[in-house]
Amino acid sequence: MARPRPAGGVGKVRIGVPRETRHDEHRVGLTPFGAGRLVELGHDVLVESGAGRDSHFSDEDYAARGARIVHTADEVYLGTDLVCQVGPLSAEEIDRLRPEGTICGFLHLALAGPELVEAVEAREVSLVGYELLQTDDGRRPLLEALSELGGQLAVHTAAQLLTRTAGGRGLLLGGVPGIPPATVVVLGAGTAGRATARLALAAGAHVIVMDERLDALRRTMQEVSRDVVTAVPSARNIERFCAIADVLVGAVAVPGGRSPYVVPEPIVRRMKPGSVIIDLAIDQGGCVETSRPTTLREPTYELHGVIHHCVPNLTANVPRTASRALTIAALPWISTLAERGLEGALGEHAALRRSLYTYRGKLVNRRAAEALGRPWQPIDRLL
Repeated sequence: MARPRPAGGVGKVRIGVPRETRHDEHRVGLTPFGAGRLVELGHDVLVESGAGRDSHFSDEDYAARGARIVHTADEVYLGTDLVCQVGPLSAEEIDRLRPEGTICGFLHLALAGPELVEAVEAREVSLVGYELLQTDDGRRPLLEALSELGGQLAVHTAAQLLTRTAGGRGLLLGGVPGIPPATVVVLGAGTAGRATARLALAAGAHVIVMDERLDALRRTMQEVSRDVVTAVPSARNIERFCAIADVLVGAVAVPGGRSPYVVPEPIVRRMKPGSVIIDLAIDQGGCVETSRPTTLREPTYELHGVIHHCVPNLTANVPRTASRALTIAALPWISTLAERGLEGALGEHAALRRSLYTYRGKLVNRRAAEALGRPWQPIDRLL
């Protein structure tokens, strides 16, 4: 992707799959299946040794599909045209940015440090944010792929954290005959919120979903159940529903920007002792004021008597499932970038134009630019 190429095709492209370096990140940006499909299209796929190990994909699995195994991250980042990873760029990867290269992943640039942004700008790197990719009908297929998993994991996690041994209220999520179930309050009726509501309701919990979008609440009732209580997140509703919540799940997404604080600290103070907050929006800064990032190894902390679970990469706890889901969702778009070249793909697909954080180092996403306090330009002015 280093130079403009004819729109009819770009020939063989080198695609890199690095081993993720962020703490407790076990997913991989492309499975052997995905690597094999790209090889079949005539491209070279370079996979860093051990990239798929935590997802139980061996180097041999990749090699059997035609990928080439390399032994350093430099070979992946500096030796390929297009890098497919999972999480945001880390500080140690700044020096590995290939001039005029393209990197794809859940990059969340709005939370990046100034050094990374300046390096991207100086090296004219194009960043494709999976969380930004939006089709003409409003769907976000890559974000949805992992949000569905995140919503399901939120319910499994909440059920465990409510137990006495985990420090919770000692409640069974679904209750038993004669005993009321736990109350699960979900902030946000997007893919993650609906998945949370669906599984919590199936477990027998009393479920309340809040969203300011009436169409999203209507969709929740249609796709999940009319047994779900829906409400708009007014200050009064947030206060009264958080007060009765045994589990509060934050699923407020603002693709490209920082999540707003929907639940202020005084409301958390008034929640039930031993109740649980799971902030799925923590990868965008969190939607509960008392949330701070945790890890899979140390996933919780207690504040104001409330258990907080705020793991940004929650689906990394099921890395094989997550990596397969991500590959299936991302492969058509990666194939398009490889087949058409960056300029050709952007010219043909509005969804890919929407997915850009930067184009040749220039910020083209308004929300990220505002969060970073930097200027930006619409992508249409640069193509």
